[in-house]
Amino acid sequence: MSELRAERLQVMLSPEELTAIDDFRFKHRMPTRAAAVRELLKLGLAGPPVDAAVGVKSSEFGVFNRGPEGHTHSEPDVPAKD
Repeated sequence: MSELRAERLQVMLSPEELTAIDDFRFKHRMPTRAAAVRELLKLGLAGPPVDAAVGVKSSEFGVFNRGPEGHTHSEPDVPAKD
């Protein structure tokens, strides 16, 4: 892979997601958050394939609210009406 980094990617993270990245970064003694994110992307891309349904909102792909089935699509939780 080329070391040229000409593209910038902006990602919005929850406080919990940012803490998880920082924890990974410090545990593995990485110099920057960007380096940690690149390593996590590499690990994720080498993992099992993601089966996402068409029309899934990006908010459904959070790190901490995926549920036990990972990134498989399911109907959103609808609160019960009293």
